[in-house]
Amino acid sequence: MGFYENQVLPRLIDVVLGNKAMGKLRRRALEGISGTVLEVGFGSGTNLEHYPAEVDKVLAVDPAVAGRKLARKRLAATRLPVEFIGLDGQALPLADDSVDNVASTWTLCTIPDVDAALGEIRRVLKPGGHLYFLEHGLSDEPKVARIQHRLDGLQQKLCGGCHLDRNHTALIEAAGFEIDKLANFQIAGPKASGYMYAGTAHDGSAAGTAPEPPMQP
Repeated sequence: MGFYENQVLPRLIDVVLGNKAMGKLRRRALEGISGTVLEVGFGSGTNLEHYPAEVDKVLAVDPAVAGRKLARKRLAATRLPVEFIGLDGQALPLADDSVDNVASTWTLCTIPDVDAALGEIRRVLKPGGHLYFLEHGLSDEPKVARIQHRLDGLQQKLCGGCHLDRNHTALIEAAGFEIDKLANFQIAGPKASGYMYAGTAHDGSAAGTAPEPPMQP
């Protein structure tokens, strides 16, 4: 990773996605998560204050080491033990069936090989575990979707590989997950970057108990 991606971009993301409005979305998307949680895209630790009491430990994965520096105050303030286990969500250093649940917030949009990452998430989830996700992606409005497709290349250059036009429902299901609950909604701001996917999914080949649905703003 270059200087911009490793040093500048994490600070911008911390400002844009670390505010109260985004915190409200995080808290709702993480309702019901518990146990040992693998967080893919830990960033600057903005999810820490929004995890419910049922979470025991967080295993953190993020390619930008600078995020750990930005997370210092949040790490000092949290009750949760946080273990940094790797940089690459596409190759997780974990055994099969080893985590209770997985959290991904505004991360699947950026991982280069998202199919590999979802495959890894599915591999490390214990039977009955869930993927909790909150992502921005392809709009259901055709006009907005066309704009997203046109701007996607520029978005990737400016935002460290982040895509505007990923259909997260389709990606998650193609990876072998079954969607439990899903909320799609538009947040304030540019429509091209504000269409949200919030929900939970479990391994479609195994029985899973669906938690309560995320609350829609």
